[in-house]
Amino acid sequence: MELLEKRILSEGKIKPGNILKVDSFLNHQLDPGLFYQMAQELKRLYEGEKITKVLTIEASGIAMAIMAGHAFGCKALFAKKSKSKNISDDVYAVEVESFTHGNTNTVVLSKEYLSSDDRVLIVDDFLATGAALVGLSGIVKQAGATLVGVGIAIEKAFQGGGDKLRAEGMRIESLARIASMSDDSLTFVQD
Repeated sequence: MELLEKRILSEGKIKPGNILKVDSFLNHQLDPGLFYQMAQELKRLYEGEKITKVLTIEASGIAMAIMAGHAFGCKALFAKKSKSKNISDDVYAVEVESFTHGNTNTVVLSKEYLSSDDRVLIVDDFLATGAALVGLSGIVKQAGATLVGVGIAIEKAFQGGGDKLRAEGMRIESLARIASMSDDSLTFVQD
């Protein structure tokens, strides 16, 4: 998606350890117009798939999930990184390792919001190693729902998570795919 790639090049900041900071428009400060355009592109890519739920993990995927849910005319769900007192005891739960935060969380989703009747699109802001997608797809599987595919804003293709999951049969549509990063530049995958 050319618009997203331009924003990454103009506003993104590369940090040591293959970290791409895009918090001026995607993670901390949010650009609703960009999120709208990304949701429309996901709608185009998954046209006709009859998606009934959009699923993400808290927190930075929530805005993208809301806009995608709006585009598909369905509910958006997010798996929480910790169980709180206001969540039912009846939950789907998986362990998810975070590349960015360097920790592992037990993420949960209340069973009342996802069932075997659902056709799910998972969305997230980044795809690096694929751990979040494995976890979220595990929740979909626990529910007996159908995983239609995945929509990612930015994929760090050089980290291999996307290729591994595609090889296992997961449909992944990334709006921007980074082929390589150095301390001061990045290049996109040319399709």
